[in-house]
Amino acid sequence: MAIQIKNPFITSGYISAEYFCDREAESKELIGALLNRRNTVVVSPRRMGKTGLIEHCFHQKEITREYYTFFVDIYATGSLKELVYILSKHIFSTLKPRGKKFVEQFFTVISSLRPAFKLDPVTGQPVFDIGIGEIRQPLQSLEEIFEYLESADKPCIVAIDEFQQITRYPEKNVEAVLRTHIQQCKNTTFVFSGSQRHMMQHIFFSASRPFYQSASFLNLDPIRIESYRKFVHKHFGKAKKKIAEECITRIYNLLEGHTWYMQSIFNRIYEQLDSGEEISLTEADRLLHSTVDSYRIVYQSMVALLPERQKEVLFAIAKERKATEITSSEFIKKHGLSSSSSVQSAAKLLLEKELITKEENTYQVYDRFFGLWLAQAYGTGYSL
Repeated sequence: MAIQIKNPFITSGYISAEYFCDREAESKELIGALLNRRNTVVVSPRRMGKTGLIEHCFHQKEITREYYTFFVDIYATGSLKELVYILSKHIFSTLKPRGKKFVEQFFTVISSLRPAFKLDPVTGQPVFDIGIGEIRQPLQSLEEIFEYLESADKPCIVAIDEFQQITRYPEKNVEAVLRTHIQQCKNTTFVFSGSQRHMMQHIFFSASRPFYQSASFLNLDPIRIESYRKFVHKHFGKAKKKIAEECITRIYNLLEGHTWYMQSIFNRIYEQLDSGEEISLTEADRLLHSTVDSYRIVYQSMVALLPERQKEVLFAIAKERKATEITSSEFIKKHGLSSSSSVQSAAKLLLEKELITKEENTYQVYDRFFGLWLAQAYGTGYSL
């Protein structure tokens, strides 16, 4: 039965191809890689649509018929134990609807996690019940997870989101251990997605690293404005709601084609209109401002926690929107900064805190709404 969607501008999860915009070339490339057993690295800033792209590919008939698919987000993990826990729990959750036989087989192979297999006393359904601290032998459990994937009756595809997180684990040789297991896989293909470009490049393209040149590379750029404009007009038109091309273009340009932020704004615009109504630029601007301002308390807290030097550099980057040569005398003088070395140090810390991003030699505030709020509160403001 088809899912009934009240608002077609989805901001969380994947529904169906009907609500998925474009990415035709990227989908073709990724599906081709999966069908031909090529491990693939997918890189883009967070909220640009990596998860949606991977889920979209997983839902294609040629994938759903022939493969078991698993999508695991490890952004919140901080150790090998947590990685093992997330992987095993997600595989269990995917298998559970297929019945007790599949679950039993899972725990037969992954014997080190057998204590996690329990039956709910009320429903009698299998549950995964184990604390992270109870995972006593994470290396053994990890090996058993790979054994299970390799023993499955259909090929498996495992997507690991925010893969760069493994570089922050305290355990030594995590990359080498994972690479050894993955290299031996014959029945499993992997997608490694990440939002920290420089870290992902180090993992997969530095000759000294275990994963060096072990996967093909797919960079996710913003959806083309022509495709997104067509997508907006299609869904507004179906509901007999109206929006001017000028309004779509300006929102797209202001948010630089960043998928989640655009979806959030058009979701609100769509909500405001009744059938036959049209949004004005003034009303769209009001909705944009109110959306950004709804995060004001969070953003104020983020700024308040920063040391003075980091604040100054963050504000300077926000004013520029896209800042280059931030250690140059011209940039330092223009924004009243202290010195090249202090700017460099502050930028490094802001990158580590994921408040800014760096693409080649261009710096930008990571969160597009945060960038707009900073421009309004400390810079030149913004407007449609």
